[in-house]
Order: sequence, then C-alpha cells, then structure tokens
Amino acid sequence: MTPSPALSRPFVFDTEFDASGAVVRSTDWQPVKRAYSPAEVEALVARARSEGHAEALAEVDSRRSLAIADLSAALAANLPRLAGVVETYREQTADLALATGRALAFTALDRLPRAAVQAALEALGREIDASPRLVIAMAGLDEAGRAEIETLCANVGYAGAVRFRDQPGATQAAFELEWTDGRAAFDPEEAFTRLSAAVARALAADQTPDTAESSEGMTP
Repeated sequence: MTPSPALSRPFVFDTEFDASGAVVRSTDWQPVKRAYSPAEVEALVARARSEGHAEALAEVDSRRSLAIADLSAALAANLPRLAGVVETYREQTADLALATGRALAFTALDRLPRAAVQAALEALGREIDASPRLVIAMAGLDEAGRAEIETLCANVGYAGAVRFRDQPGATQAAFELEWTDGRAAFDPEEAFTRLSAAVARALAADQTPDTAESSEGMTP
C-alpha cells in the first residue's frame, strides 16, 4: 500500500508585481529586528514604563472602586444597627443628664430649703400683694422655718396675714401657696416627672422625620 503524499502548500509571494515591475500588492510583513540602538532601547524602556504605570493606575482605580462598593454595602447593611446605637446613646445621655440634674437640685434644696418658696414669692409679689391672707402649706415647718418665710414675705412687700398649714408626707421643699385670687404649687418630684416626659417627647419627635422618610420609601 502506497502512502498518500502529505498536503503541501505552494510558496506564495507576499508582494506581487505586474509585467512592468510595478507593485500590485504590498506585504505587511516586517523582519524581526535583531539589534537596537541605545536610543531605541531607551525609547522602548520608556514606553514599557509608561504602559506599566498606566496599567498600575487602572488596577488601583479598579480596586478603589471595589473597596468603595464594599464599604457602601457594609454601611447600608449596618445603618439600622448604627441608628439604634445612636438612639440608645442619646437616650442614655438624656437619662444621665436628668439624673445629674436631679441630684444637684435636691442637694441644693437640702442646703437652701426655702429657696423655691422665696423664688415663688418674688415672682408672685404683685399678684399676692392685694390679698389680705396668704396660706402656705409645707411639710416639717418649725417655728424657725415659719419665721424665715414670714421674713421672706415681708421682703417682697406682702403686708397681709401669713397662715401656715402642715402637709405631712409631702416632698422636701414642696409647697402650696393660696391667696384670694389664686393658687400656686411646687413639687420637685412632680417637676422632674414632667421634665422626663418632655425629654422623652423630644427624643421621640427627633425620630419622626426618619420614620416618615422610611415610610415614603416603601412601596404600597
């Protein structure tokens, strides 16, 4: 059995000429350069360096974009938790401020138990001035305490009769003032209760815009 001859490819000239010797089709083939001048080597190194620098910058930009995307995703995932932490911190800060204010206030009332009564008498001086009688209700008033309050009334210009009524079990420094046309009262415990409620309402009001924005973003 005779083996078949291998497929052969005829030699083809890349550049073709016509009968007159003019070039009909030129070739794009370039011979491999075997030697370079120092200037050419320097130009090739500079081009390679420039291309490498551009590739490095592109890689840095790509990694930076990926890092920013990862950070944005992490923030979006943890934003509710961060909001909860911030809200807890605000509530704890408000509680601490209220507790500190309460401690300072009651310490001041221990040292100056008549200060609140004095402030009330000074604020109500014109209203009680025409009243013939002023009734002051407090807890634990002894003779010295009553004399001190009578002096306070005289200092604000009240010339009517001052009567006292004992209030057993009342909070320290709490009092009630009654005159012909009105009544005023002060209780530090009640005042701090109202203050705590006001702070709670303020904290809740600060959350309202965020809640509204979240509701607007929901699809019915």
